Amino acid sequence: MIIETTTASTLALIAVITAVTIVTRFGGVFLMSFVTISPRIESFINTMASSVLIAIIVPMAVSGDAGAVAALLVTAGTMLALRKPLPAIAAGIAAAGIVRLLI
Repeated sequence: MIIETTTASTLALIAVITAVTIVTRFGGVFLMSFVTISPRIESFINTMASSVLIAIIVPMAVSGDAGAVAALLVTAGTMLALRKPLPAIAAGIAAAGIVRLLI
């Protein structure tokens, strides 16, 4: 499939992606409104979130540059030390920036 990269087609693609995202977000909430959240389902949801995060991070750690690896290590260390995601994310971004600036 070939799509011309004009301004109109780019905006159309952004609109389609936005619509699909909104439909899946609200659709998931709508479907889950019919499901009783038992401890087993809650455990599954929490575990699934961790699995998705790991699936994103591991390839970056294996094939990423020094900045990506530094960001991963600093973020993990800060998260373990502080147990707060926002400072951990900020520290990881700063580590990636510093390493990429120096190397």
